[in-house]
Amino acid sequence: MAHKITLSDILQAKKRIAPYLTPTPALNFKSLDKLFGCELWVKFENHLPTGAFKIRGGINLCSQLQEQGFKGGLIAASTGNHGQSIAHAGQLFGFPVKIVVPENANIDKVRAIENFGAEVISHGENYSYCCVFAENFARDNKWRYVSGGDEPALIPGVGTYALELFEKIPTLDTVFVPVGGGSGACGVSIVAHSVNPAVRVIGVQSSHADSIYQSIKTGKVCKTHSADTFAEGLATLSPFKFTLNILRDELDEIVTVDDDALRGAIRLLLSHTHNIAEGAGAAAFAAAWQARETLAGKRIAVILSGGNLTEEQLIEIIAR
Repeated sequence: MAHKITLSDILQAKKRIAPYLTPTPALNFKSLDKLFGCELWVKFENHLPTGAFKIRGGINLCSQLQEQGFKGGLIAASTGNHGQSIAHAGQLFGFPVKIVVPENANIDKVRAIENFGAEVISHGENYSYCCVFAENFARDNKWRYVSGGDEPALIPGVGTYALELFEKIPTLDTVFVPVGGGSGACGVSIVAHSVNPAVRVIGVQSSHADSIYQSIKTGKVCKTHSADTFAEGLATLSPFKFTLNILRDELDEIVTVDDDALRGAIRLLLSHTHNIAEGAGAAAFAAAWQARETLAGKRIAVILSGGNLTEEQLIEIIAR
């Protein structure tokens, strides 16, 4: 199925976000090259003001809304990083924002959302309940609902990190990218295949929340009854229609990793790069580690999509 997001859209988004965000580093570590047996680059999206890549999409969306003369409020459902993105972007462009989070949401992400000036509404046991609440509120109060995946303006924004990556390393063979809602993987795929159709883009889901993995493998839209992973950025019970269609077209492969693999990746990233990855942020690295025997001699990149790990989570992971 054809999709409507193009490299031109991502190049336009780059201009919109440039006044607000500086490019994030993509770095190579010789110790990791030796460990993996290949040339490995890490793209550090944890260096953004919200600690995660999604702010790029939020700024692209809010910039366009301002251009269109939008005057209302924004509401979104989020496990944390999408909420930070819309909260921060809303603050930059003067839009009131409400974010609906699950009752067990990452406390650091909730605090960050509040610090960006948004009202946090705690509702329900998982993300799906939050989406229903936010959609109903938007309809009843004439606010604009901002989906985490079915919002087309987000993808060109988050795709700008892939532009930065390929501007620095245009000869990559493979890119590993985490898949929660799928916007980041969509952006990476579109940019990578525009630069070089031979680049392999490998999406990574949690084996404990693998609805997109199942949907791509079966050709059907699959939902899971639980998302039992500490990586809330990967805890997707059902795919978004818009991103799923793009991922089916553009991803070369999709794989899964379990929570133990994520914890191991967090430890390795901390040890070798001195950066903290949250669970979703470590997924690409974990998948590359699992596939390292097939990567010998290649030039690869892994996307560290976010670093919003709580202090308690970090202590627990290091202690294992």
